[in-house]
Amino acid sequence: MKVTCVVDDAVCDHSPFWGEHGLAFLIETESGSVLFDTGQSGTVLLHNLKLLGIEPAAINALAISHAHYDHTGGLPALLAQVDGIPLYAHPDLFRERFSRREGAIKFVGLSLEREALEQRLTLQLSAEPTEILPGVWTTGEITDRAEPEGRSAHHLVRGSGGMEGWEPDPYRDDMTLVLEAEGGLVVLCGCCHAGLLNTLAHVRRVFGPEIIAVAGGTHLLHADEAHLRRVIEVLRELGVPRLYLNHCTGQRAYVTLAQAFGEKVAPCPAGTRLNFSERRRQS
Repeated sequence: MKVTCVVDDAVCDHSPFWGEHGLAFLIETESGSVLFDTGQSGTVLLHNLKLLGIEPAAINALAISHAHYDHTGGLPALLAQVDGIPLYAHPDLFRERFSRREGAIKFVGLSLEREALEQRLTLQLSAEPTEILPGVWTTGEITDRAEPEGRSAHHLVRGSGGMEGWEPDPYRDDMTLVLEAEGGLVVLCGCCHAGLLNTLAHVRRVFGPEIIAVAGGTHLLHADEAHLRRVIEVLRELGVPRLYLNHCTGQRAYVTLAQAFGEKVAPCPAGTRLNFSERRRQS
């Protein structure tokens, strides 16, 4: 099982990969390949896929962590090159998303209408955990959020009052992928708006306790000292899985976790390849 970061905010020095504020991962298994999120633009996504030798038409399935533009922006470019493959996401994917900064409100959600996606893809929208390929699952909706969420004060949705009734984005569509690897589970995060600790608790409750790695965006960008101490405490309780962090994790959180766990923590810029042995299945 190979996991490659296709799009991230960062790239390594002198790398031919392009970076942008966004995220995409490619998961390759013996059963096929899944593209998880699409970055902010088709330009960067397609360039980086080409560097990896991946033809979009060869991808077997798409999965979307949530509706924000930095995770869905590459979808329009993909639609011209894929046909009929499934797209896995939460049913709330098509809810409009907005950001308010300095009084100005900007649309930051999925740019495509549902009908446009249905013309090229088979929509698999579910709030329940769903198996995409053997050993590759969505978490489904993360409903129990006892720990802090990965929240931004800027993110809004329309409330019952329409344009005048803005409400904080509930991030109901935020979900993660779970990969069944030999020795335990790999948790592949998009943004963790539901909260990293809430996501890990959900994975342990639904899929099992053994988490061997966490990769992706963990939205600890605005986490305070108490929150980061709690993250370290829980990760120690989990036996300190390997952490491959990028996108919305934040430099302060990355350094804090690296100081706590040393070589168990590594960056995951565009072009990073992670290899895991697939869990053997009984015939």
